[in-house]
Amino acid sequence: MAKDESSKKLDSQLGGLLSEASSEEDFTGKAGQSMVLRLPGLSSKRIGLIGLGQSSSTTFAFRGFGEAFAAAAKSTQANSAAVTLATTDSISNDSKLSTASAIASGTVLGLYEDTRYKSEGKKPVLKSVDFIGLGSGAEIEKKLKYAEDVSTAVIFGKELVNSPANVLTPAVLAEEASKIASTYSDVFTATILDAKKCEELKMGSYLGVAAASANPPHFIHLCYKPSSGPVKTKLALVGKGLTFDSGGYNIKTGAGCSIELMKFDMGGSAAVLGAAKAIGQVKPPGVEVHFIVAACENMISGTGMRPGDVVTASNGKTIEVNNTDAEGRLTLADALVYACNQGVEKIIDLATLTGACVVALGPSIAGVFTPSDDLAKEVFTAAEASGEKLWRMPLEESYWDNMKSGVADMVNTGGRQGGAITAALFLKQFVDEKVQWMHIDMAGPVWNDKKRAATGFGIGTLVEWVLLNSSS
Repeated sequence: MAKDESSKKLDSQLGGLLSEASSEEDFTGKAGQSMVLRLPGLSSKRIGLIGLGQSSSTTFAFRGFGEAFAAAAKSTQANSAAVTLATTDSISNDSKLSTASAIASGTVLGLYEDTRYKSEGKKPVLKSVDFIGLGSGAEIEKKLKYAEDVSTAVIFGKELVNSPANVLTPAVLAEEASKIASTYSDVFTATILDAKKCEELKMGSYLGVAAASANPPHFIHLCYKPSSGPVKTKLALVGKGLTFDSGGYNIKTGAGCSIELMKFDMGGSAAVLGAAKAIGQVKPPGVEVHFIVAACENMISGTGMRPGDVVTASNGKTIEVNNTDAEGRLTLADALVYACNQGVEKIIDLATLTGACVVALGPSIAGVFTPSDDLAKEVFTAAEASGEKLWRMPLEESYWDNMKSGVADMVNTGGRQGGAITAALFLKQFVDEKVQWMHIDMAGPVWNDKKRAATGFGIGTLVEWVLLNSSS
């Protein structure tokens, strides 16, 4: 504040109130720090100082700023608010637009609270936010509309993951997907396969996981095609869709098993369907996108898959199930084969797949596995634009020795060491070599323990990636 001319000017107009308050309240401007002051006699009732921190040029930083801004607005029950940066002189026009978009996204997501399952819930009273000094006219309106579309999709994804397993069954997840297709019927078609149809397609790996549940499986396939113009690229997004994972006969037990949170095991499918919702609103040209989810529950019953059973995937490969709690990869195996059969050039699958990835990267960073440097470059560019954190992990082929079976082509898990890597190597067996493929293990960032709620992780990055591959 002492160095910045814009801040000095504002402080002067307020009679030195800002510098006095920041000094007395020890406001240092670190990321997320905020201070709200009353301004008697002025048109604005309050002014808030919100910290951006030292490295404030990233989408992640500005989105966090938007969330802190929303928290300040909620705490003061503001009906309307305006946001401006201390200085915008050194920011280019393009950067101003992306900055406004990131702050808007953070604000919308920061204001949102999922109160659907509470007897009483407070609704935010903030109705409008003005952006000052970050551009004007059609360009910023378009950018803010995009931020709104993606934020709405992220909230949709959050609500899917937050929904308890007795509400969000595989059938209900399929209904939600069908609603997206009907809402955007000009660009979307929906195909929902029941167990019988999956049997005809020889999806023995997926159906083995679903066999114990009273809730039947639903295989979801949404297809986006632009309403006009040629298609230059075909993509597939595949999401793990375990609406609940008990672990099966290798039941989740003991401290840290998180069985009570296993409603979030469909976080990959929430990312895929959330992206579908946003794509339906944005309508990018020149790109065809297949959104695929093999939805089911992993439960326990007399009809359930046992440790030691051998299942056969739809590409003919056989799998000895040495752990029924490594079930997500079994469902993804048939989903990846199905995706390749759609004639796509690139596939991204997203899954809450391994605790090993959380141990490696912690709760905020998703692990990325791909043999394609070109695809990695695309996705990391998209992640930078969305403000989501990814880290590329090795696909160490020598670890495949741990996945060999005495009775089948492979086992479904190779033990604790390098567990996220061997899981990715397993999935690789079901992808056509001609197809560029990436696996994203999002077991960590799917859930925020502090807020006890879903994050909507992955949606922003997927939408940005689709746009990168479109002709827009």
